[in-house]
Amino acid sequence: MSSAFKQLGLSDLLVNTVSELGFSQPTDVQVHGIPAVLTGKDVLAGAQTGTGKTAAFGLPIIQLLMEKGAKRDIQSNDVQALVLVPTRELAQQVFDNVSAYAKGSDLKVVTAYGGTSMRIQTQNLQSGCDVLIATPGRLIDHLFCKNINLWKTSFLVLDEADRMLDMGFMPDIKRILGKMAKERQTLFFSATFDKKIKEIAYKMMNEPIEVQVTPTNSTAENVKQMVYPVDKKRKSELLAFLIGSKNWQQVLVFTKTKQGSDALAKELKLDGIKAASINGDKSQGARQKALDDFKSGKVRALIATDVAARGLDIHQLEQVVNFDMPYKAEDYVHRIGRTGRAGQAGLAVSLMSQDEHYLLEAIERLLDTRLPQEWLQGFEPSLRETLDTEGGQRRNSRSAEKRKMKAKLKIHAGRGRR
Repeated sequence: MSSAFKQLGLSDLLVNTVSELGFSQPTDVQVHGIPAVLTGKDVLAGAQTGTGKTAAFGLPIIQLLMEKGAKRDIQSNDVQALVLVPTRELAQQVFDNVSAYAKGSDLKVVTAYGGTSMRIQTQNLQSGCDVLIATPGRLIDHLFCKNINLWKTSFLVLDEADRMLDMGFMPDIKRILGKMAKERQTLFFSATFDKKIKEIAYKMMNEPIEVQVTPTNSTAENVKQMVYPVDKKRKSELLAFLIGSKNWQQVLVFTKTKQGSDALAKELKLDGIKAASINGDKSQGARQKALDDFKSGKVRALIATDVAARGLDIHQLEQVVNFDMPYKAEDYVHRIGRTGRAGQAGLAVSLMSQDEHYLLEAIERLLDTRLPQEWLQGFEPSLRETLDTEGGQRRNSRSAEKRKMKAKLKIHAGRGRR
């Protein structure tokens, strides 16, 4: 039995469970997060990806549910604890983890997300459940069909809360909150929290305890980061060279578009590198097969969009590549957080074309550090692309100045007419 977990306030049953799962020492977010959740207060927790955030909220919620001692009414469709996540992959990952933590209890854990059978999920939700892990869209489907009731839900968790509070999800989040009682414990966990997201979070919470175990928007020290400037048209060639010359057997590659992920997977296959793509256009079955093949080693390179940045849990993944620089600097933190998990060493490589330099600058401002750059022999960026990009930037600047001047002239002309 781990005395370290016992000291956090966990019951003997849960301490034995985590010991059987191989947890010897709690991580920083667990050390600070578990006691905070057990107090019954709202919690806003920030910690790097791969540091055990699921256990930090999952274990104390299971304990609090067991302490309540109230048996579920099998005639009702109540949900006692709701965990909202942004992606299907993360929903399945959290479900697997929480189910493992609840082993030995009589708690019922269910997951619901798109791309899978609504009928089977409806059957699983019959007579309600203790913990429901769901994506917002599919949860609303079940609410519409009256498969679940959230009025008696005691716990609400937003995992990867920054993405959940992104404007794209907010309409669904508001609809879900409208179906819940205000008397609940609300827990937000994420690797990144910018000022805007924090302001939104505080409006949804009641005097939360803040848990920040690492500097906000930081990356793990055990992940080596490198930026390779390269012409855009030579990115796929450079990626194939890196995989082959460095003998990478398992590399996760991020692109900015769904079409780009499919196209890159095809190009790598032409270079003799087994690759598969995973994105929002794929069926859940195809996404799961690609992920399983990658984990088992059948596929050497998994090409993903940011939909997969939140939810891929691959043990001992050593390399992550940003084929395209992310539009949102915060996504860089989540992307490279797929490697260097649980304190292991990792490598994060970014292939940057000249027109993406401003995206690198945004990442460096977020991290408050300069990322190392290196030109690889044979792949040095051409002078022509640099000049074309700089010329385009100057043209855009001149166009902007012209638009401002025209606007001023219209204002003056309007004043003259008055």
